[in-house]
Amino acid sequence: MELLFVSSRSASVLLDAEGLYEAREKRILCLDGEELGEEYRSVTSLFDLEPDTAYTLETRTDDGKTEQLSFKTKTETCLLDVKAFGAKGDGETEDTAMLQAAILCCPDGGTVRIPPGDYVTGPLFLKSHMTLEIADGAALRLLTDRKRFPVFPGETYADNEQGELLLGMFEGCKTDGFAAALNGIDLTDVAIIGEGIIDGRAGEGDWWINPKVQRIACRGNLFYTQRCRKMTVQGITFMNSPSWNIHPAFSEDLDFIDIRVRAPWDSPNTDGFDPESCRRVRLLGAEISVGDDCIAIKSGKIDLGRKYKTPSEDLEIGWCALLDGHGGVTIGSEMAGGVRRVNAHHCYMKGNDRALRIKTRRDRGKDGIVDEIRFRDVRMEDVKMPLVVNSFYFCDADGKSDRVQSREKQPVDETTPEIGTVAFERVKAVGCKACAAYAMGLPEKPMKELILRDCQFSFDPEAEPMVPAMALGVETCCRRGVIARYLEKLTMQNVMLDGFEGDLLETTEVQVIDTDAEV
Repeated sequence: MELLFVSSRSASVLLDAEGLYEAREKRILCLDGEELGEEYRSVTSLFDLEPDTAYTLETRTDDGKTEQLSFKTKTETCLLDVKAFGAKGDGETEDTAMLQAAILCCPDGGTVRIPPGDYVTGPLFLKSHMTLEIADGAALRLLTDRKRFPVFPGETYADNEQGELLLGMFEGCKTDGFAAALNGIDLTDVAIIGEGIIDGRAGEGDWWINPKVQRIACRGNLFYTQRCRKMTVQGITFMNSPSWNIHPAFSEDLDFIDIRVRAPWDSPNTDGFDPESCRRVRLLGAEISVGDDCIAIKSGKIDLGRKYKTPSEDLEIGWCALLDGHGGVTIGSEMAGGVRRVNAHHCYMKGNDRALRIKTRRDRGKDGIVDEIRFRDVRMEDVKMPLVVNSFYFCDADGKSDRVQSREKQPVDETTPEIGTVAFERVKAVGCKACAAYAMGLPEKPMKELILRDCQFSFDPEAEPMVPAMALGVETCCRRGVIARYLEKLTMQNVMLDGFEGDLLETTEVQVIDTDAEV
């Protein structure tokens, strides 16, 4: 066992490092000799603990194997209950002012507790050196009238190195944007813990109606940060966001552990987890099922990328269940600051259109380098496309222009992005539809290397043809092998495909092919 996180009143533990979202076998949990019940997941959390207290967690499998882990909770300076500030939690009374008052009054090292109840609220703003506990049975229910939401301005002058205070962002650009349910601006040392719910209630308002039309400002998130450090979100369920659910930006040292993110399958742009220009981020033990990409790692469009040169880097995604979304783990398409060192491992994925999805295009810029992307020990079921690398993604107003979509070599200049190494290791995918992998670099800047090692792909015999990558000129595919175009190197070792038709490997302008497969 491994202790992943401990606060004054909670802890998260990795029970099975070799399991997926579900552990290889269930365990009985006992805390200080008191049986808590069964746990089937690899990552679990403990709540309702006491501050500054030593605990011993013991686990027992059906065959009698036991493990023990001792830990001590953090100290706490003060516990503030929001009902003491006048919050009703009756599902009707608006509690925004009372909740915000409790947060503002919280001293360093203190905890604001939201007990069971339904709290109707507008956006709330966190402060440094505090814990917000949303207890089991508590729900923050967002107001549905956008006119009552604060707006983060997209353009704010500041006397600093950048000449601006970056606040409002949407889809990789500076723009006026509505505040989120929970907001953190320039904060350090914050934890949001508990088994409660943050409900955006977007379907009850007009957020999902004509979603591309900007009314007052761009749609907001459920959790949003700018320039924050050392933040942890543990145990919370996020649901029904107006837009992206969780959107940390220009922040570092972030942990999201044992969370759930949910939205209807047809809800627009309800990405689950979208870190943008963030460093050292962990997403562990999460379950995500949304209407768009489960995870989308970003770093802005070319204006932000060129000015701030802040990549998203050193991200770990482990022991997660990524369900139903368009993409499981997506990189881009707003990635002009670059994305480096992403390690997705021991995850279970089901029903995604594309499991690993890299989206870029000309005009993302020379800093838009995607490199050291690694998928390992992942199981997929009924995923249409296990892997797509698309350098011709047809987003934005000019996305279908001749310049963006041309397969002829263009001049390499400051607008040209780059894809480095992408690796698939010990990946097992069953029920594939289109092809095992579709990777396409730029003719003028080929992808460095695609590695497929110790992987198994089997196809759905009833699969229907589909276009594997969202770019012009891409043919429909059905039960095909590996298609690679404009690569410096393709490495395939111990790769098994079952139920495919045609050639195992189809290549266009791949400079080096290192494979033990018969092609």
